[in-house]
Amino acid sequence: MTSPYIVRGKKIVTVSSRGTIENGAMRIENGKVADIGTWERLRKESSDVHVMDYSNYVITPSLVDCHTHLLEYAPTSLYPVTIETHFWAAKAILFHALSSGITALGEQICGHPVCDIPIEAYRKAVLDLPIDISFATASISIGFEKMAHFTSITQSSSVDKTSLNDLELVRMIAEESDYPGENIFINATPANFKENDVPKAGEMIYTLEVLKQIVKTYHKLDKKIGAHVAGEVGIDRALEAGVDVLHHAHGITDELLVKAVQKGVEIVATPMGGTHLKPNSPEEILKMIQLNIPVSISTDAYLPPYKGTSWLPFQNQELRGPDVLMLIAQPAMQLLKRYNYDENEILALLTANPATILGKGNRYGRLEKGLEANFLVSEGIPGLEITQIEKVKKVFFQGRKVIERT
Repeated sequence: MTSPYIVRGKKIVTVSSRGTIENGAMRIENGKVADIGTWERLRKESSDVHVMDYSNYVITPSLVDCHTHLLEYAPTSLYPVTIETHFWAAKAILFHALSSGITALGEQICGHPVCDIPIEAYRKAVLDLPIDISFATASISIGFEKMAHFTSITQSSSVDKTSLNDLELVRMIAEESDYPGENIFINATPANFKENDVPKAGEMIYTLEVLKQIVKTYHKLDKKIGAHVAGEVGIDRALEAGVDVLHHAHGITDELLVKAVQKGVEIVATPMGGTHLKPNSPEEILKMIQLNIPVSISTDAYLPPYKGTSWLPFQNQELRGPDVLMLIAQPAMQLLKRYNYDENEILALLTANPATILGKGNRYGRLEKGLEANFLVSEGIPGLEITQIEKVKKVFFQGRKVIERT
């Protein structure tokens, strides 16, 4: 336990009903926010408490990336790892995420052809790290010429397509899942392979009737289900089946957006890519928010940026990681600002909304009394005003300073 202390900022963007507090301060005790308000008040009421003066900087909740593939697919894609060194690379990747201002992740475990690693090993590997990770267990279909199917339960052993309909296997996957991530792939994915390697990316995997049975299996366990989905047919099928969270939803139409509202779904937008279709544009994200659909922005990292998008600044298809979360979110965030959305509502796309997707909105994602002291000290509001990780000067996780830049 650390001693109580106060942090002071030029302003605190709370992403709560308090809004932005100019010349604000927070009292931190036992890893949580014990009080929050103006510097003037907290200084008077806690005159004997140590002060960390960041009055030249902005304080915000730390970032939450609720759709990533950092532990399973990224190490083998980025480094010459073996099974013995896989988690060395994974922990380096997690540190990079932490240094980018991200203190919570929604990680997908799908099964991987060269990673015969059970979900328990992933959970154990991150237990002592200063980052909160929720795991979505899944089955995955990769759009190679000869389609490849894997599951988090069968690990590196491929399965045939009919096995994906096995409700006993579905139940086993669902029982291990922490949150509605990419639990099923309604369309075959390109994953992070080059376009020529995955000619069947986008192919439909499930019928509506099978999807309904899978959704029912999750709901019987009192769990929500999320799906990788893109294209009108796939999105409509997901909505009809009762999927709770649409991941990507690339190619969603205005009519389907209205249907999403009626069904009460949440959407995890991925402006960098992740499916066979053009990713979510700033204008599309704006439409979702105007319809009051809960939206989170995520990286789906590690991922090659989709070619031919006007809102992405990338010049090549190198795999991009969690360090680009602010960069890929900025076009949508700045568009919302032009439409007069408040900075707290805008920052929720990277903080409170994804924390809610993870089922942890009562723990972090906002700065208010009683919540975990997960926060950033930055040169501006992440995503909206800054995109370079070097401008995130301090990262705090449960009250502990875990990243510091001068």
